[in-house]
Amino acid sequence: MRFEDTEVWGFKHALRGMRNPKNSWDKSDSVFGYNQCGNCNHNHLCDECSIHDLNNYALEAPIIGTNDMKLAQKLIMAGSEHRKFMRQIFVSADITAPLYFWKEFDQYKIGTVTNSTSTIHKLSDTPITLKCFEINDYDRNVFANPEEIDYLIQFLESLRQKFIATGDKRYWKELIRWLPSSWLYKKTVTLNYENLYVMVHQRENHKLSEWSEYFMAWVSKLPYSKELIFLDRREVND
Repeated sequence: MRFEDTEVWGFKHALRGMRNPKNSWDKSDSVFGYNQCGNCNHNHLCDECSIHDLNNYALEAPIIGTNDMKLAQKLIMAGSEHRKFMRQIFVSADITAPLYFWKEFDQYKIGTVTNSTSTIHKLSDTPITLKCFEINDYDRNVFANPEEIDYLIQFLESLRQKFIATGDKRYWKELIRWLPSSWLYKKTVTLNYENLYVMVHQRENHKLSEWSEYFMAWVSKLPYSKELIFLDRREVND
């Protein structure tokens, strides 16, 4: 499972809008467009380093102030109807994951958009090998006859080759039919911090390591994920 080309944006307008209900814009203390310089270790605009890079992801490099963070956490813990600003912080990434992961991911419909690779158009283009499947925690020792996995891959590859040789769509149909759910499938995903907050709290202890390990590790690297997405249930003082 892989996460590539991650981008995060929207902190500036999300935090500004967060203060609209009480017209408290004058209390905002966040700074945008800055980055901690790797040369001098100060927060400022530096021509020698990327000014749009926080944790290698954030396009606007926010420094969330104490006042804004306090209000943001208070709203988060007040419930989904109060933390609407989280829906305006956007994340985009290319995620390569097995089909069985995508079946569960697809239940999160609101606020998410995906654009995927196509088995219909491109499945026959590349030789089918073990690397085409999710094998991060693959253990051949659990099988009584582990060579059966090799036979399955050889079977699928033979169907692919027959389709290429003949153009007969029957071979392609059988290839689609018997393709295992561990097949790696790439999607460009756009979602928001509210989506991620819900996913984290619903999936952090999931039996699938794709959720409980790899997905959580990716989310934990997003800007301010600890303070916003992984915020615990402790009381935030007024």
